[in-house]
Amino acid sequence: MADADATRFHLTIDGRSVEVEAGTIVAAALVMAGANGTRTSVSGQPRAALCGMGVCQECRVTIDGRAHTLACQTLCREGQVVCTAAAAATGAANATNATNATNATGAATVTSATATTTTTGKR
Repeated sequence: MADADATRFHLTIDGRSVEVEAGTIVAAALVMAGANGTRTSVSGQPRAALCGMGVCQECRVTIDGRAHTLACQTLCREGQVVCTAAAAATGAANATNATNATNATGAATVTSATATTTTTGKR
C-alpha cells in the first residue's frame, strides 16, 4: 500500500487540493480538478489547452510562482501550486468589486467630512 501512495502527488490548483497519479501533466490535472480554462480571452471567453504540445500557448498558468508556464508540457510534482489566470481574473473582479464598494463608502465619508468642514469653516 505504501507503493501505491508513492505514485500519487498532491497539488493545489486555484486553492483546491487535487491528487493525481505520477506522470500526470498539469493540463490533465486542471481538467480533473474541473478548472474552467487556464485564462480568458480579450472578450472574456475561457481558454484552455488546445494543441497539447506547447505550440498554441493557450494552457499558460502560474506554477509555483513562475508565470506563463505551459501546463501541457509540465509534469505534476508533490506540493505544486498552480494558479490559472481565469481564476485570478475572477478573484481580481471580486476584489475590485469589494474595493469599489469600500471606495464608495470612503468617498461618502470624505464628502461628509468636507461638507462639515466647509460648513463650520474649520480645516
